[in-house]
Amino acid sequence: MIRSTEGLSFPAPPGTPEELLPRRRPAQERSRRKFEAILSASRELLVEEGFESFTCEEVAHRAGVPIGTLYQFFANKYVIVCELDRHDLVGVQRELAAFQSMVPTMQWPVILNRFLDHLADLWLNDPSRRAVWLAVQSTPATRATAAIYERALAQQVSELIQPLFPSADTAFRQKIAEVLVHIAYSMFNFAVRDGQNHPEAVGELKSLLSAYLLQTERDLRRKRK
Repeated sequence: MIRSTEGLSFPAPPGTPEELLPRRRPAQERSRRKFEAILSASRELLVEEGFESFTCEEVAHRAGVPIGTLYQFFANKYVIVCELDRHDLVGVQRELAAFQSMVPTMQWPVILNRFLDHLADLWLNDPSRRAVWLAVQSTPATRATAAIYERALAQQVSELIQPLFPSADTAFRQKIAEVLVHIAYSMFNFAVRDGQNHPEAVGELKSLLSAYLLQTERDLRRKRK
């Protein structure tokens, strides 16, 4: 399943390198359709061929736009995959915001399990998520950009876990959240590999994160005594 693009109106997180951002973003509907067609074609190509065989020329061909139009928006294929990664970030941020409303009324293990199940299903049913995640690991610059996007998501997770760690300062909660996000993304990638038992891998992820959160909570309680 290849999703339509989303997040055009959401700015990139602070610190994103300018050279890995689109040259411009569409303002008019006609340009917006071309921009979205390029990104959709890019997802399809990544899933089918992988990043090594990914070329801007093939993307333009599949999107039905001249190569010059593609270059009006994107300087190279690295900018494209970083933009796809940003769109995936925006999608997860929206999903997480919906779960945040449950925090006052539900215990955190229930929320954690439900949210991980939800994200795991997204990765399982949308192969482009893994394809994009692998693509942004291809160079130091794209990996650094992906790390910026992970930290932006972790900042939101940090707010979500604040009731679990009321005595922890903001910097410590951010560190916990970054660990959670990085482990989750790595395990989602692992869970959808060929030959992998997806439910078992997700179950291991739940156990891993639950144990980490519980131990951190205990450590903080001991420090307060």
